[in-house]
Amino acid sequence: MITGKTKLLGVIGYPVEHSLSPVMHNAAIAHLGLDYVYVPFPIEPQNLEVAIQGFATIGVVGFNITIPHKKSILSLLSEILPIAKAVGAVNTVSRQDNKWIGTNTDIEGFLAPLRTTYNQDWSQTTAVILGNGGAARAVVAGCAELGCDKIFVVGRNAQKLEEFRKSWDNSQQLQNLHVHTWDFLPNLIPQANLLVNTTPIGMYPKLEESPLSVEEMANLPAVAIAYDLIYTPNPTKFLKQAQQVGVIVIDGLEMLVQQGAAALKIWSQQDTVPVDVMRQALRQHLGLNQ
Repeated sequence: MITGKTKLLGVIGYPVEHSLSPVMHNAAIAHLGLDYVYVPFPIEPQNLEVAIQGFATIGVVGFNITIPHKKSILSLLSEILPIAKAVGAVNTVSRQDNKWIGTNTDIEGFLAPLRTTYNQDWSQTTAVILGNGGAARAVVAGCAELGCDKIFVVGRNAQKLEEFRKSWDNSQQLQNLHVHTWDFLPNLIPQANLLVNTTPIGMYPKLEESPLSVEEMANLPAVAIAYDLIYTPNPTKFLKQAQQVGVIVIDGLEMLVQQGAAALKIWSQQDTVPVDVMRQALRQHLGLNQ
């Protein structure tokens, strides 16, 4: 029952109609018996500042951020927590003492399925990350936390890649970070133990596309992990290609659940939230329980 006292949460992005965050968050909110509702807000980049001002005016308690706002939101916040500063991207914002406080739960979300399912020594791992946007920053930080031996980031724009690399210069953990333009990718795939897609290729409206060709994917090492941050469609074309060559695949669903659970803890100020309920709501919504 939504009333005048119901507290407002949501997710901002553009596009955002594909977002499954409302499904899992509203399931968890109902389970906890909280008087909250979580809704998607489609906000075009040029409207971001006025939208955040509007959120303060109508008393929004907190919100998630997805493409393309994870970096541009930084200048609109009162405070950015150290983990988000290190990454240079925010995915979770809360309202505290009439201030917007930004953090990043994507790192926690990204690492969760790797740590729970593949409890291994990552020190010999070569990670290849496709894309160099806000999501890629969380993945780089996560790979550094795992202790990966080499981290390669691949993107389209040489200047943006160099800016990306330089932004990590002060990090002691990331002396092993390298950037390359897309044409170098065929040289990296044969050594990629962990291949992560952080681009929106394969997501609505590019459902039939993959950042890799079938031939490129076939050159992955036999024991590699292919990880796509996209969670709908499930699986993406990228992961279908990976399944065909027999490597381990991880979709973005568990990352979505775990980063969402971490965000809900912040907003609700609860130590535990029903992660299983969130995961089950998503799987049911996607028809993955059959």
